[in-house]
Amino acid sequence: METKLNRIHPFVGKYLRKEVMPHGMCPGCGNMTVANALIRAIDKKFGSFNKFVFVSGIGCAAWIPSPHFLADTVHVLHGRAIPTATGIKLANPELNVIVISGDGDLAAIGGNHLFHAARRNMDIMVILVNNFNYGMTGGQLAPTTPTNARTITTPYGNIEEPFNLAKLMVEAGANFVARWTIIHVLQLEKSFEKALDMEGFRFIEVLSPCTTRYVRWNLRSAMELLDYFKNNSVYVKVATEEDIKSGKIIVGEFISRRREGYLSRYKKIKENALKSWGSLS
Repeated sequence: METKLNRIHPFVGKYLRKEVMPHGMCPGCGNMTVANALIRAIDKKFGSFNKFVFVSGIGCAAWIPSPHFLADTVHVLHGRAIPTATGIKLANPELNVIVISGDGDLAAIGGNHLFHAARRNMDIMVILVNNFNYGMTGGQLAPTTPTNARTITTPYGNIEEPFNLAKLMVEAGANFVARWTIIHVLQLEKSFEKALDMEGFRFIEVLSPCTTRYVRWNLRSAMELLDYFKNNSVYVKVATEEDIKSGKIIVGEFISRRREGYLSRYKKIKENALKSWGSLS
């Protein structure tokens, strides 16, 4: 059995739990493509999951680390992955803390935490898998659902404008922001490698098909959505308003800056506070 599993994925037993492999994701889902790219990036740079902690909320993408990763994982309440990750990083700054969850979890109920973690430039890495809906709970409208798209709660089309999450994260203050689709596997892996080398808040959005919910409402098959990703993705370093309004999918690395991370600033404040208290004694 183990030999068969190793043929399915060479990282089974080292990075992936053999008890849950082959995985239970829906056919055509991109979640394990994201997992594969991340594992390869970590394997190149660190060689193991040692000193890594993965935090996820509720939703399909939250299943990527838990239960699949053979690592320390924390599966928390809906929308609360980022504050939990923040607490872990503050308690033990030596850990590499990575949040993996979906758009419904991180950008809707957890949106407040997402924006403020970027503003603080908290030293965590966030991977948001965007499938344009609440895939696990029935396929409801999400803050990332494209305008006019149909969902179970908008059967005649979405009238709302979706969040441009990559742009929001740049404006909020993240050190590193990238967006790719699951057909950009090599680019995604390289962005993970870059983000792993940086301090501060790092945000990678991955567009991925929800074959069970979103695709059934809007397209004929997952392959049709993958073809759409392929034919409509445009790589730009800086997206203009015209790019965004064109209807094209803007992909790439939008910002990479070396702004001082939260922990570094916190350490300085703590040292200054201790000096001040010492001068009073």
